[in-house]
Amino acid sequence: MFLCRVFVLVFSACFLLFPANGIRSFAGYETEVEVGSFLQFREAPEYRNQKKCTTLLDSSNVPMASSCDPSLVHIAMTIDWHYLRGSIAAVHSVLKHTSCPQNLFFHFIASDARLESRDEFERIVQTSFPSLRFEVHVFEESLVSNLISPSIREALDNPLNYARSYLADLLHPCIERVIYLDSDVIVVGDVLELWKVPLAGSRVIGAPEYCHANFTRYFSYEFWSSAEFSEVFEGKRPCYFNTGVMVMDLWRWREGDYTRKIEKWMEIQKERRIYKLGSLPPFLLVFGGDVEAIDHRWNQHGLGGDNVRNSCRTLHSGSVSLLHWSGKGKPWTRLDAMKPCSVDFLWEPYDLYIPSQHKRIASATMHSTF
Repeated sequence: MFLCRVFVLVFSACFLLFPANGIRSFAGYETEVEVGSFLQFREAPEYRNQKKCTTLLDSSNVPMASSCDPSLVHIAMTIDWHYLRGSIAAVHSVLKHTSCPQNLFFHFIASDARLESRDEFERIVQTSFPSLRFEVHVFEESLVSNLISPSIREALDNPLNYARSYLADLLHPCIERVIYLDSDVIVVGDVLELWKVPLAGSRVIGAPEYCHANFTRYFSYEFWSSAEFSEVFEGKRPCYFNTGVMVMDLWRWREGDYTRKIEKWMEIQKERRIYKLGSLPPFLLVFGGDVEAIDHRWNQHGLGGDNVRNSCRTLHSGSVSLLHWSGKGKPWTRLDAMKPCSVDFLWEPYDLYIPSQHKRIASATMHSTF
């Protein structure tokens, strides 16, 4: 009887410490993750501007000075519990390697599915980066919930993946340009170089292009066999680009109503099934052949594997300014599972997550092995 009582007390304590929604499955690995108040991060070092940086205007002279100052560099990222550890590491990397960290303004896009999370996200970001200028915006999932078609990977169907199409509406109208970054990136170059990339002519976005990729495979046979659809690329040389790293002209986006153009293709997809890969194909359909080609060093993508569990990728040849763990494998889950790829150790120095004691022991064991 005594042993039974002890078991009940221990079980009850564990349930309180690790609530039911504290178990998550990431990239095929079962792992225990403390959500909400149980997630803890270290405070990052304070990074200061170099003398060459543009001085921010006095707040009394600028409407909504926190985000409308023209000296600011705007960076947008989605934020949720599944990728929070990656988001914090990404921000840390940007601040560490830029010459003007105090001129950065981060826009975190959170889902309205759990509004109570917004305050917790703000607390965690503020605790990790006390001097960071940022705002958490709420994205209404209802905007896309009826437009999303099932894709080849369940993770791609998350409504928050489509928030990048609504940045022009979510951010204040005074913000005319933004850099969009996925949460699974590490920036090792000065993000100001990316910010200053000119978008020639009437181009709305800039991104590294990969013209050697087989562009046709992103769309179905029905798409290519229909002149109604395929003529969208007539007179263009469309190339694949990854939407996880983009420079976006929000003023031109608003003028051209590009959100509605993307929604139109999503509506067609619901009826005709013309593509299979979530939020990427609508961007290819709207912007393919009219993208400002940015140097490839700004998106060394595919480091998460080729959508195959436990497949490791190596860095491409040439210089690197941004590492991107696109694919199913994320560096934090592989490190925690003690099944890291070599590139995951390039991500690790930016990780501010404070693991529980048993994870620290496991991590120490892993590092003594490699």
